[in-house]
Amino acid sequence: MHAGSRINRYADYLREHYGCRVRRVPVDAGFGCPNRQLAHGPGGTTAVHDGKLASGCSYCDATGSRAPILGSLSSVKEQVSGALAFLRARYSADRYLLYFQANTSTYAPVDQLRTLYDATLALGDFMGLIVSTRPDCLDKETVDLLAAYKDRGFEVWVELGLQSACDETLVRIGRGHEVVDFSDARQRLGRAGIAVAAHVIFGLPGEGLDEIMKTARFLAGLGVEGIKIHDLHYCRGTALLNEVLLGELPLWPKALHLEACSRFLELMPGTTTVMRLCSDNPPDRRALPRRQIEKASLYRELEVYMENHGTWQGRLFKEPKAIQL
Repeated sequence: MHAGSRINRYADYLREHYGCRVRRVPVDAGFGCPNRQLAHGPGGTTAVHDGKLASGCSYCDATGSRAPILGSLSSVKEQVSGALAFLRARYSADRYLLYFQANTSTYAPVDQLRTLYDATLALGDFMGLIVSTRPDCLDKETVDLLAAYKDRGFEVWVELGLQSACDETLVRIGRGHEVVDFSDARQRLGRAGIAVAAHVIFGLPGEGLDEIMKTARFLAGLGVEGIKIHDLHYCRGTALLNEVLLGELPLWPKALHLEACSRFLELMPGTTTVMRLCSDNPPDRRALPRRQIEKASLYRELEVYMENHGTWQGRLFKEPKAIQL
């Protein structure tokens, strides 16, 4: 961790790794999502998978996590050009990482992925490639393709959605995969030398601190290189919003999210890069909470919280036991 910090922040990692100001350039390449396609089925009908009614991820809205910086731009070339101009002007960034952020960014045939990745990387002087996807959308050919970019000198990360290490929760929110699928995907990516950043959500239906600690121990055991923590937002047009409006789901207070972040990071290795501590859906997409947690202030508050409680990231981490062959 950076000197004087109790959290291994991604910003510090980038400065130390590249020696300059680095920013991620988000792209929405129009990918779909296998879970949504499964949920709606042909002709808009509801689909059934393995005997279970599918509804897609109950928290996900129609944008599929599209970055607000992109506005209404549909052309990938225009997205990259606009984002680069914005990042240069606002942050005086020196280097850039290409980030396929929206939806499931490996949900296409591998030849199509290669053409898209190559063409977009050519639009700027990018140092790395970041791909956001699901653990059930990473076959061998796709992993081999991503590894090929690493061989070409790019820093390659896969942001992999887990959300919870409790299978009951994954069924409850309609994730469409199991915890073991994440474990398998992480191990295949690890063998290919590709770094993994896991996405988790705090405050999911039926979960409290015990379930969050279970997720922390699971990810710590897998040795993921990065972590993105989200507080649960209820977005417009989602199944989850309907449930909270009916009084079936509670809203987590900020104080509880702060405690959960501290206890979660205590269990993670100190080497795990913390890329995010809260969600930042814009107001036009977010129905609840009406006032979201401010990212920069949350980092400061968490540092103070952990100092007051005499703790730091990795304090309770235990190295996983070696497997006897």
